[in-house]
Amino acid sequence: MYPPVSPVIVEIGPLSLRWYGVLMMLAFVIGAAIAARHVERRNLDGNTVWDGLLWVLIGAVIGARLYYVFIQSPRGPEGLGRYLANPLEIINVMEGGLHIFGGFIGGTLAILLYVRRRRLPLAVYLDGAALGLPLGQAIARLGNFINQELYGPPTDLPWGLRIDPPHRIPPYNDLTLYPESTRFHPLFLYESLWNLAGFGLLHVIANRFAGRLRDGDLVLVYAIWYPLGRFFLEFLRTDSWFFPGTPFNVVHLLSVVAIGSSAALLARRVVRGHRATQGAIGRQSAEG
Repeated sequence: MYPPVSPVIVEIGPLSLRWYGVLMMLAFVIGAAIAARHVERRNLDGNTVWDGLLWVLIGAVIGARLYYVFIQSPRGPEGLGRYLANPLEIINVMEGGLHIFGGFIGGTLAILLYVRRRRLPLAVYLDGAALGLPLGQAIARLGNFINQELYGPPTDLPWGLRIDPPHRIPPYNDLTLYPESTRFHPLFLYESLWNLAGFGLLHVIANRFAGRLRDGDLVLVYAIWYPLGRFFLEFLRTDSWFFPGTPFNVVHLLSVVAIGSSAALLARRVVRGHRATQGAIGRQSAEG
């Protein structure tokens, strides 16, 4: 049984405070706190992270919304067609409709602008973001649970969720084929667990290999880990636009690009670091 949790915490006239927004802000704050701690460990001012948080927040929300509207939303009158017919709906984020990949793009551009303006080392701040992002993502996904969204196809698994009819999308809103007793894959839960595992992995790597890592390595690990899990979860998506006649969508393409480019760059950095170490050892031997 789906928990009877209202997505609205409090409502005053036309204004409302929603769980989704609160959890998103909590995710940003916790992620920023982790990033600030990393920056301080690199002998930089952690307050610069908090100063740049608004930049990242604005960039991430704009990017997430535009991605959802123009790439993620299904083609047709109930998806992209609705936004094109009613342009003001594009900025109506209160009704939901944000996509994490667009948030990555917008947030990264905001970081680039901020560190360039403040003349800060980009790689350090990207590593800090990579350390905080997975935990923030895991927290934010709880908003999908409360909103009864981000679910997959029907399942008989014991952890399947009941989705109320008003929150179902076609074809699952046909109660003759999919009665109210139908349970669905909780995709938000799968992604939250993957993010929590990534959060643990990144911190183990950061602590165990602290003396061998270079600035920028952690964000590359994140750019491999998260898209890897997302690639497979996308096959269970029921609300995406897929390339005609295929089980693939734009996220699959972006995930492959992110994984391939990040793995290649990380491998190159590791090889260069190994060669530099061997060269230093050779020079010390020759001097000795």
